[in-house]
Amino acid sequence: MSLSPAKKNFVDLASAKYGEGAILTRDEVKTFVKESGIGWVSWFVRAPYRVGKGEFKLPVDGEMMAPVTPKKVKVPMMKKTEVGEESVVAYHNPTLNLVPEKDPLYVPFGNFNDVYSIIKSGRYYPAFITGLSGNGKTFMVEQACAKAKREYFRVNITVETDEDDLLGHYALIDGNTVWQDGPVVKAMERGAILLLDEIDLASSKIMCLQPVLEGKGVYLKKVNRFVSPSTGFNVLATANTKGKGSEDGRFIGTNILNEAFLERFPITVEQEYPSVSVEKKILDKVFASLDIEAGDFSEKLVTWADIIRKTFYEGGIDEIIATRRLVHIVNAYAIFDDRKKAIEMCIARFDEDTKTSFLDLYSKCDSEVVLGEEVVTETVSTEKDEADNLNPF
Repeated sequence: MSLSPAKKNFVDLASAKYGEGAILTRDEVKTFVKESGIGWVSWFVRAPYRVGKGEFKLPVDGEMMAPVTPKKVKVPMMKKTEVGEESVVAYHNPTLNLVPEKDPLYVPFGNFNDVYSIIKSGRYYPAFITGLSGNGKTFMVEQACAKAKREYFRVNITVETDEDDLLGHYALIDGNTVWQDGPVVKAMERGAILLLDEIDLASSKIMCLQPVLEGKGVYLKKVNRFVSPSTGFNVLATANTKGKGSEDGRFIGTNILNEAFLERFPITVEQEYPSVSVEKKILDKVFASLDIEAGDFSEKLVTWADIIRKTFYEGGIDEIIATRRLVHIVNAYAIFDDRKKAIEMCIARFDEDTKTSFLDLYSKCDSEVVLGEEVVTETVSTEKDEADNLNPF
């Protein structure tokens, strides 16, 4: 698919200066468009032109899709060991840095300081983090590790996750029988933080982690090896429920976890959605990262979401707008440059009545969004809204 004339003009000018198919940094793009008098090229600084962190490749021959040169991956050294009478090849790469990078878009809130204190302490003190979807549980753990400069292993749990996935298994690689340590074992040996993400999706197969959660190490019976946790190792788990299942059906697939398993987590951290002021700061940062003026859009969005959440907590509706969905709306707005369209597309996942009601409510918060006559309005009400017809201003 060919580029539009405006996009082709940018590519031609940039290619003339930097070379055909050149890779530009975000700063180089900003400088170039400013010097050339071209408007900001938001279409260029995202996939499929992104080839690295903050790096973007100019398309060649006017093609919409830019060819991406695959990066060379350095294969870790292989160390041959003996396990019983069977020769295996075990992969080792102790120099790999697994400390996550600090995300400039992250805004600490809620239980961040508590989670950071646990991680920074270096003590073995498992924590169970629960809360509704999209309120930053996983992101919080990652960024706490980044701040504390601690290595971080994230394991996404499903109902199929079993001992082989977690502790390790044999695999046939290049004709050799290879023992591959699982992420739990690797985290233990490196003294890293292990995050069991969406732990309430697990089956009883997760019980293989009982000795790990006691902080006493684990015996790998398939290779006759005992692994002791290194100093600093710790386990955190995230879930949408408290391990007791989901009675309202919102989180289908979640299971009732074994009581003995849950008892091995000393504390449970309940993560809420951010306050209106914090959530606005989050959205403002996302707008800034996309080089878009937020104006009053972020304020309107968080006010709208806050009304919906209050109504949800009061039992008035069955759906909620998460912080993650607000970020989705901002990114959609960066693409379509239309508030109403961005919101409509991002709430289309809800049933028709809920979608219509949510959009109608937003139109009462933002005069720039005007609904057509075909929209049937079903207002979402709270005690305050009933008095002022859902006008929060």
